[in-house]
Amino acid sequence: MSSEKENNPSSGAPAASGENLAPDGSVVLTADKHFGAAAFQAKYAMRDMFAGIITGTMAIPLSIGIAMMSDYPIKVGLATVVFASFVGWTMAWFRPGNYIGSAGIAAGLAPALALGVASFGMENMAFCIFLTAAMQAVCWYYNWQKYLLVAVPVYLVEGLLAGIGLKIFLKFFEFTYEIPEAAVTEEFWNTARIIMCAISAVGMAVFIVLFSKFKDIQPAIPYFVLIIGGALVGLFVQVPMITVEDVDLYFRIPLPAADVTIMMMVLMILFCAMLATIDVIEQVMSNAAIEKIDPLKRKCNSNNSLLAIWIANMGSSFFGGMTNLDGLAKSTTNRLAGAYTKFSLVFIGSVVAFFLFNSEYLEYLPKFALAAIMMFSGYKMIAGLVHVTHYGPYAMMLAIATGLLVFELGIFEGLIIALIAHAVIHYMVYTKHDNMPGRDVVKRYFENLKRDSGNLQ
Repeated sequence: MSSEKENNPSSGAPAASGENLAPDGSVVLTADKHFGAAAFQAKYAMRDMFAGIITGTMAIPLSIGIAMMSDYPIKVGLATVVFASFVGWTMAWFRPGNYIGSAGIAAGLAPALALGVASFGMENMAFCIFLTAAMQAVCWYYNWQKYLLVAVPVYLVEGLLAGIGLKIFLKFFEFTYEIPEAAVTEEFWNTARIIMCAISAVGMAVFIVLFSKFKDIQPAIPYFVLIIGGALVGLFVQVPMITVEDVDLYFRIPLPAADVTIMMMVLMILFCAMLATIDVIEQVMSNAAIEKIDPLKRKCNSNNSLLAIWIANMGSSFFGGMTNLDGLAKSTTNRLAGAYTKFSLVFIGSVVAFFLFNSEYLEYLPKFALAAIMMFSGYKMIAGLVHVTHYGPYAMMLAIATGLLVFELGIFEGLIIALIAHAVIHYMVYTKHDNMPGRDVVKRYFENLKRDSGNLQ
């Protein structure tokens, strides 16, 4: 990102041309002098255009599945992707967080949003998203994101995502054997259901084979094949199709409903704090991965990414939209499709916008094809537990326990219980085994937090 002198305003080193001071006083590069602008470079324009078209097409079924998992209307999910894409591209001109990340709604937050809808009603979700964005704005202003992965261990986050992945996998597994209402009989395993299961199994197998073959070359190919193949199957075999609810998107002030009680408001604040935290942590983790796959090995600035996130979240709350971040799946596709700058987001947003305003074409997508895509996404989130093996047996046990707690109790309850268990275990180890006074344990924790965060951007 920047050198140590540049990051320390007290060092006496002046900010160079093209650099700005962040709210915490650190220097932020608006454009890398060596690699050029993050938002647009003429020499990469054609690459970015084609990458954006490919990634935008691949983003549609993912966004549909995440919206359904979140209990949000599909059109609202697509509108959020469009808005977040253009906000991400606009902010790349001034404060680039990463260079090839693709903005959109995140699978990791889908069960949390569904919980919000069930607990507070859709009429209060716009206010919840606004409040989440406001919390993220405070986090951005003080650059608190750099402490999160220290305060919340990465292996605990992997466990949380694994629990969410299991929820997603089982949710969309139902689509693999769903049959049209006209084909339902008293006998569950009738001919229509057996045929549906066979079609789903073939579709999933083809998707996995193609993904394993093209994941390092062009990961969008399995998505294209599954979508087109599924639509063709739907012409000859009666299979359940996606239904897009026709909802109106209009500007409205994100205020809570008039019947919100004080207790509900307290619960909404806690819920939004959870949403904001998970959203920021996912973005920090995604940026770490995006930095590794960047074709020019450019550094990411997670606080700049957070700026784009909270602006997009706050803006989307005015039309009832969802939370967003630069997802790793779409970002990987964007990179392998040839993107070099955020200019690709213009075409991602444009492709998604086309289907947003022509949603009748989405009803050619069979549910079994969507199930294969979302079940694979859930599997990838569960498989993230493999990364935890590097942290040792304690980390693996805590990650698995966190995943099971999240799956059984919910994201908020599971995360809180896991954090408390983690804190109690460490406290007991330091006080009983190392004979440290309780006050020194707390002091040591915050000293380690401050020291370790110095290595984070």
